[in-house]
Amino acid sequence: MAEKIIIGLAGNPNCGKTTLFNELTGSNGYVGNWPGVTVEKKQADWRANKDVTFVDLPGIYSLSPYSPEEQVSRDYLINERPDAIIDLLDVTNLERNLYLTTQVLEAGRPVVVGLNMVDLLKESGDVIDTKELSRCLGVEVIEVSALRNKNVDTLVKTAVRVGKEGQPAQGVKCFSTEVEEALTKIAASIEGLAPATLSRWYSIKVFERDASAIAPLNLPAEKIAELEKIIAAVEQSRDDDAESIITSDRYEWIAGVMEACVKKAPKKLTTSEKIDRIVTNRILGLPIFILVMTLVYFVSISTVG
Repeated sequence: MAEKIIIGLAGNPNCGKTTLFNELTGSNGYVGNWPGVTVEKKQADWRANKDVTFVDLPGIYSLSPYSPEEQVSRDYLINERPDAIIDLLDVTNLERNLYLTTQVLEAGRPVVVGLNMVDLLKESGDVIDTKELSRCLGVEVIEVSALRNKNVDTLVKTAVRVGKEGQPAQGVKCFSTEVEEALTKIAASIEGLAPATLSRWYSIKVFERDASAIAPLNLPAEKIAELEKIIAAVEQSRDDDAESIITSDRYEWIAGVMEACVKKAPKKLTTSEKIDRIVTNRILGLPIFILVMTLVYFVSISTVG
């Protein structure tokens, strides 16, 4: 009997993740609640291969838990350790979706990124350089349409392959040099306390002072004091708190990725904008103004007459 492969489906709300889950499984599977919360848990086997099981995680914007859904997703990815993660992105809102992606890549699991709704993107005329995006993220990136079942099998087979290979995503170097140096020091300090595949994840959580995330490390007081000096030095240099620094650096990195990977279609002018361009033209503007005023004059005279 083949070994069971568990694949977690992660993504923002309304990215098409549930559509993908239903397409893959026929939506005939286990539906219940995650332990301790009322958040729905959906799990089912792949219709094409019962040895592959999908877990549809709640739609979230971040793995920093400010909601039960985010807590559930983080706990699952970090503690239950699926064989692979499919991170599904809505390409019509790529910049927002990439924030979660930067965190998923730090979870120490094999990851495949699916770019969903590419059909809508092409209709708008925008173009994504998939190869460059793959290079930036350090994982395979596949264009799909969950609604039209385009490239869905390719996405899943890729996830199964990387899951069997077991090579975790390395995470992206998305922080400033100063922060990266601090994370390197933190990683060295917690070596042996955190699993090797989650070293970067825990280093970032230590930097953010995320107490619930780093609780499993059971850091002694003297170790916490040592780490606090590293964090405080960066906060003083940046004149900001650690969590905000991490968030800001992520978005700055994402902006660079967008510039490198996305070509926006030239914006089409509305009728009003076209008229404005003509009447405010440096050369044509004055003659048009004189013509309009002349017409107004003659219309006024003829009406009065």
